[in-house]
Amino acid sequence: MMNTFVVHVEDKPGVLNRIASLFRRRAFNIESLTVGHTERPGISRMTIVVETDADEAQRIEANLYKLVNVLHVQNVTAVPTVHRDLALIKVSAKSESTRTHLIQLVNIFRAHVVDVTPESMVVEITGTEEKIDGLLEVLRPFGVTEMVRTGRVAISRGAACVANHHLDGDYLAEQDEISITQ
Repeated sequence: MMNTFVVHVEDKPGVLNRIASLFRRRAFNIESLTVGHTERPGISRMTIVVETDADEAQRIEANLYKLVNVLHVQNVTAVPTVHRDLALIKVSAKSESTRTHLIQLVNIFRAHVVDVTPESMVVEITGTEEKIDGLLEVLRPFGVTEMVRTGRVAISRGAACVANHHLDGDYLAEQDEISITQ
């Protein structure tokens, strides 16, 4: 089962290496990893997706808390979340009719053409992994020449926050969970 962890860390050198080493030492393959700044200066948010069972997921969470600079960890797999990936896909498009057909397909998936040259088009799509995979399969017959995908990013639905921090970056206790049904 895929488990999605949201990890708030201090934005300092070496934090990503320590977290990746934890997964390496325990022989877990990270399916997806994204890191970015949060609304609080000095705090970064990692979204880590790992295939593991419930017991191993609990051990991963406990071990992440032992790492220096880790402020908060939450397995959001069972929490109502909005999650998205991003992909940029370069497709061969040497004729006007091919470009027209590609634009129609891209619109069906609510994606966007972000670059056009006489030889190719670059398509940007955000959505679930399944949505991106679906567009990719439709584009393959045209000739996908290059592709890059981000990892998953996730945020809880509704008013509940995964974690709340003081403005100075000190960690505050997690807010009361709000029960949200999907």
